[in-house]
Amino acid sequence: MEYLFVAVLIFYLIIEAAEQILLQLNLKHLAQHGGEVPPGFEEYVDAATLRKMSDYTVAHGRVGRIEAFVSIGITLIFVFGGLLNWLNNQIAAQNWPPVIAGVMFFGVLIYAETLIKIPFSLYNTFSLEKRFGFSNQTIGLWIKDLLKSLLINTLLLGFIFYMILWLILALPHIWWLAGWVFVLLFSIFLLYVSPYVIEPLFNKFSPIENDTLEERIKEVMSRIGLKINRVFTMDASKRSSHSNAYFTGIGHVKRIVLFDTLLANHEGDEIIAILAHEAGHWKKKHILKMLVISQVFALLAFYAAYRLTAGDDLAELFRLDIPSMHSKLLLVAFIGSLVLFPIKPFMAYISRRHEVEADNFAVELTRSPGPLAKALIKLGKDNLANLHPHPWFAAIHYSHPPLVQRVMDILSGRSNDNR
Repeated sequence: MEYLFVAVLIFYLIIEAAEQILLQLNLKHLAQHGGEVPPGFEEYVDAATLRKMSDYTVAHGRVGRIEAFVSIGITLIFVFGGLLNWLNNQIAAQNWPPVIAGVMFFGVLIYAETLIKIPFSLYNTFSLEKRFGFSNQTIGLWIKDLLKSLLINTLLLGFIFYMILWLILALPHIWWLAGWVFVLLFSIFLLYVSPYVIEPLFNKFSPIENDTLEERIKEVMSRIGLKINRVFTMDASKRSSHSNAYFTGIGHVKRIVLFDTLLANHEGDEIIAILAHEAGHWKKKHILKMLVISQVFALLAFYAAYRLTAGDDLAELFRLDIPSMHSKLLLVAFIGSLVLFPIKPFMAYISRRHEVEADNFAVELTRSPGPLAKALIKLGKDNLANLHPHPWFAAIHYSHPPLVQRVMDILSGRSNDNR
C-alpha cells in the first residue's frame, strides 16, 4: 500500500506540474507574439488594445498560478497529509446516522472551499476585472451573490448527497445504477426550472424593446423549426461589461437571452449571427451528443465508485482510521479527476469540432460569413481575448478554436475539421 500511496502522490504532482508548464508556455508564446495584430483584425485592434489584451491574459495567468499553488498545497495537506482522516474522525465522533454524517461531511467541504476561494474572488472582481474596465459590481451585490449561491448550493448539493447516500444504504447492490438515474433525472429537472426559479434570483430578465430585431430573430429561427416564445435581455452590466447570449429550454421551444452589453455593442446582423451559431448547436444535436458522452462517463464513474468503495482498500491506501462511505466516495472523486486528466484534450477536441460545425451552420443560415466574423472579432476585443494562445495550451484547454483561426476559417469558407 505504501508504494501505491506514493505512486498516486507522484502522479498528482506530475499532472499539476504539467498544467503549470502549459501555462508558462502559453504566457511565453504571448510574450513573443502578443504585439502582432492578426490579419483581419486591423480595423478593430490597435497597438494599445492589443497590449491591453496581452496584459489581461498575463494578469489572469498570474492569479491562476497562485490559486493553483494554493490548491496544490491544500490537496497535499488534506488528502496526503492527514487532514481528511482528522475530519472523517471528527464527523464519526458525532454518532450521526450514516446519511446525515455524509451530508455534513460534504457540507463542511463545500463551505471550506467557498472560504478558500473568497480572497481570489474579491481580488478578481474588485482589482483585476475593475482595472481592465470590466467589473461594475458593488461589494453589497457581491455579498448578496455569495449568500444566494451558498444557500442554493447547500439546498441542491445537500439534497443530491442525501439521496445518493440513502440509495447506497437502501440498494447496496445496485445503488450505482439507481444513483446514476437519479442524478440524470435531477439534472434534466434543473434544466427546466433553472431559467424560471434560479436565474431570476441573480438577474432581471426583460423582453427586449427592439421589436424589429425580435421579429428578425424569430423569422430566422423559424427557418430551422425553432419556435421562440420571447427574446429577453438580462441586466448583466450591473456586474460586468463582458458580453454573451444563450438559449434556454428543452425541445423545439426556446427562450433566447441576450446580455444587455451584447445589445449595446453589436449590430442586429451580428446578434442574429451569434444566435444562429447557438441554433447550430441545437440543430446539429451537439448538446444531446455531449449529454450522452457525459452520461456514459457518469455511469462508468458510478460503477467504479461502487466497486472501489465495496471494500476498505481505498481507506487503507489513504490511511483513514474509519472507512466511512462518504470519505471513500470523496477519494474516488479525487482519483477519478487524475484518471480523467488525459481525456481532457479529447473532450476539448470534440467541443472545438462542434463549434466549427455551429459556425458553418450560422453562415449557411444567415447566408453571409461577414456578420459572424465581425461579431466574433468584436467579442474578442471587448472581452480582451488572447489572440495568440500556444497551440498545446489551446489543444488541451480550449473548448472553442483559437479566435484568429476561427475567424479566418469563417471568412475563407473552410470547414476546419482538425480543430
